[in-house]
Amino acid sequence: MTLIKSISGIRGTIGGTPGDNLTPLDIVKFAAAYGSWLKEKNAAPVVVIGRDGRISGEMVNSLVVQTLLGLGLDIVDLGLSTTPTVEMAVRWEKAGGGIIITASHNPRQWNALKLLNAEGEFISGADGAAVLEKAERAAFQFATVEKGGQYRKSSGHMEKHIRAILGYPLVDAAAIAKRNFKVVVDGINSTGAVYVPALLKALGVGQVTVLNGEVNGEFAHDPEPLPENLTGLCNEVKRQGADLGIAVDPDVDRLCFVNEDGSLFGEEYTLVAVADYVLSRRKGNTVSNMSSTRALKDVTVAHGGQYYPSAVGEVNVVTKMKAVKAVIGGEGNGGIIVPDLHYGRDALIGIGLFLSALASSGSKISEYRRGFPNYYMSKNKIALKPGMNIPALLSTMKEKYAGYEINTEDGLKIEFDNGWVHLRGSNTEPIIRVYSEGVTETSAQELAAGVMKEVSAII
Repeated sequence: MTLIKSISGIRGTIGGTPGDNLTPLDIVKFAAAYGSWLKEKNAAPVVVIGRDGRISGEMVNSLVVQTLLGLGLDIVDLGLSTTPTVEMAVRWEKAGGGIIITASHNPRQWNALKLLNAEGEFISGADGAAVLEKAERAAFQFATVEKGGQYRKSSGHMEKHIRAILGYPLVDAAAIAKRNFKVVVDGINSTGAVYVPALLKALGVGQVTVLNGEVNGEFAHDPEPLPENLTGLCNEVKRQGADLGIAVDPDVDRLCFVNEDGSLFGEEYTLVAVADYVLSRRKGNTVSNMSSTRALKDVTVAHGGQYYPSAVGEVNVVTKMKAVKAVIGGEGNGGIIVPDLHYGRDALIGIGLFLSALASSGSKISEYRRGFPNYYMSKNKIALKPGMNIPALLSTMKEKYAGYEINTEDGLKIEFDNGWVHLRGSNTEPIIRVYSEGVTETSAQELAAGVMKEVSAII
């Protein structure tokens, strides 16, 4: 059980001891720090709040709302929502910032506060550090009773988000409707069970089955959309003879697909497919984090663009996308960022663009997948004990692999002749993530296994 404080927010398991877990005291402290930071910036005194469907959401939401009202800030509460919808609503409401109450892909006992700026984007590293510093000093000044904030419950943002997707120039609803797709959706008992079917209906998809459709936060399986967690969706797609399956995480910023034969399209290839479609109609550059597949670089170069890697983390991808004026970008975990819609990972626009691409191809989804460069990735993790010095561990690993090409911009990436391995401490869990890629599945796994063995020996 742990509490993780990072530049973009605070995340932890609900209950337990203050300072060690995400307790009501911690929630109030960090909400107050964020609200105080907003007031110091003289930002618009309005904060947009939204949450995913997890069981602690209402409790956390109440604590955050009342704390911000006590600071004299006005609240626009979207209730059950998605991360990308809250991000867009910050701009629609001309707010000073936003808080998304979600632990994303983490299990049911976790929750978090994700912090946004006035652009509806994750706050920067410097701003995040300022919020954490305020929390540590309890540097808060609450409003008098006459100057408390105003609360407004707001609705209609899901529909506005969907209208924005339908109006996006590269989303071809007519072509999607013409294909008459039969789709199975895994809603993972969170807001994707509402938002994804609503979007599909608006796109003209008439045959939709929703698995785990009750929004109760009792996740039917581990909510991270990885192969081992999607067997139920894969089996149902094949059983129904559906054209494809769609899986999202609880806050609907990650996206992956299942082929008509029950095989996985590949989480890494969500961005590759969408980028290929966008680049075929709009020339430009792309960005993904350095733990993502090299297939994006291949596709980008084939369309005459330039690919740029970034450090892991949405805020780092967005920063690099702005710097190189990328037309599409994201992360290999199924996160799609479409900059002229908004600078945030958004599974909903990803669905609109992917289905447009699939519809225009005229192919089955498995055939469509075979049209992309083929690499194999292995994603692993190593659990850490509290207080373990990750930088020192990675420094030791760097010495062990000094004979290879090394990148230390974000953790440690080792380039081998037949692939690469990337090790980095997680921002959201007490683990080291170990990503590897090779030209075959076996080579990717062997590269990871060799490096993980060295890490385990050091630990």
